[in-house]
Amino acid sequence: MKYLEKNKNITEFSNFRTPARAKYFFEVSSRSDIEKVYQICAWAKSEGVSILFISGGTNMLFAFEEYDGVVIRNVLVWWNYDSETHILETCSAESIWEIAEDLEKKHNQDLWHRFIWLPGSIAGAVYGNAWCFGLETENNFVSCEVLNLETGAIEIILKENMWFSYRSSRLKEEKKYFIISACFDLSEKVEKYHSDVDNIDFRENKQPNGMSCGSFFKNPSREQSAWYLIEQVWLKGYKIGGAYFSEKHANFLMHDGQGVFGDMIDLIKLAQSKVRVKFNIELENEVQIITNKK
Repeated sequence: MKYLEKNKNITEFSNFRTPARAKYFFEVSSRSDIEKVYQICAWAKSEGVSILFISGGTNMLFAFEEYDGVVIRNVLVWWNYDSETHILETCSAESIWEIAEDLEKKHNQDLWHRFIWLPGSIAGAVYGNAWCFGLETENNFVSCEVLNLETGAIEIILKENMWFSYRSSRLKEEKKYFIISACFDLSEKVEKYHSDVDNIDFRENKQPNGMSCGSFFKNPSREQSAWYLIEQVWLKGYKIGGAYFSEKHANFLMHDGQGVFGDMIDLIKLAQSKVRVKFNIELENEVQIITNKK
């Protein structure tokens, strides 16, 4: 396939920074590349080659040394906010927290204030229905423009057809769409629940900095947080190789820059095992673990 770069180092494309390469690689940087994405997907299907889509890299652990397939990286950027209609249109690779910050500083629009410093792209936020202190991506979502990877058609999916739920969406369930852009109506604040938490102070002073994708496990419920369960099995600060749970926030899986993906997997499995034995609770990943399994 003529568009593909071979043997690409992709270590820097995940926030964990565990060493990783891709057998084939393609970067989507303009709308003219979207047709190429479909061609690559058609070729990969005919050859039995797997495909991995990445964007900001803030919600995935590369659990491989080399991805034996095609890694397609989305870097589509552009956004516009209409201060009269309060409609935000944005390409999928834009940073959600940078948009939130610019909306507040340049447009006096603070509806997305809680998304400031929330890591990840618009694509990732829509795909996983990103959440922050009662504010979810779905709250002001209108529609998204997608490439159907099975048919090659460009489609518009409206909110009522997105199947949003806790940390999930139709795009995450069906896995047959490439997100091109999204539209949001920021004319009214819609919350799952109200929160007065100072999210900027929280992220600056209560969350650790470093090689991490944020909270690793989903909270089993509002009453039982993953960080509490990890603390109760004495894994806060615990380290295996280059992987450890932060002393500052036990649900932050960290990488010290010297380890490999196997260290991360061993620590994840240890936490799940200990919590299962003590509390009869299955810790479920919020961060995606990407393997070579098809």
